[in-house]
Amino acid sequence: MEGVLANVMNYTASAAELAAALVVAIGLVQALWIYVFKNVCVHCEMHQHVRGRLKLGHALSLALELLIGADILKSALNPSWTELGQLGAIVLIRTVLNYFLLWDMRMVSREKDDQS
Repeated sequence: MEGVLANVMNYTASAAELAAALVVAIGLVQALWIYVFKNVCVHCEMHQHVRGRLKLGHALSLALELLIGADILKSALNPSWTELGQLGAIVLIRTVLNYFLLWDMRMVSREKDDQS
């Protein structure tokens, strides 16, 4: 039974990592599309680049959350103290990155609202 659970958790972790990669790729394409459209369009609003930056920021934030979940799943069954320490460090780094990313997105969103 434990082997089946381990396989399910490994597949789920891999699926979360794949989802994170897809989210980043889609966010990147959307942000680039907005950036290109802003630079080509003569009548576009000036804050279009901010919209692209926010799209990419949301994608990166979601990807970080998915990767944290994948790391937790990978080390959930019979972890050693070394693995738990590494997991703690990875989760801490990704959480701090996500916090500052969201903080920056709030600031950019406020600036965009002030310009409107």
